[in-house]
Amino acid sequence: MTTEPQSYELLLVPEFTEGGSGPDGTAGALRSAVVVATGETGASGYPRYAGDGMEADIDPVTRSVEALLVDGSELDYGLSVRVRHETAT
Repeated sequence: MTTEPQSYELLLVPEFTEGGSGPDGTAGALRSAVVVATGETGASGYPRYAGDGMEADIDPVTRSVEALLVDGSELDYGLSVRVRHETAT
């Protein structure tokens, strides 16, 4: 049995956005995606998660996104990604 979360919600936001001030924490998000564990390890050495057009390597201890592809491409300058929360699976 794994202790790593099986899914996360990722928020794609402009770099200048501070915090999630909306009632659901998504204020300022340009896009969101629920990503689920693929069972693979990414090139970064962290577990790989994928879904809704996003692929991410996420450190389950710090919840930091170590690598990210959006629709198969690297993240554009001026954008960043946040982990909103683990989702129930």
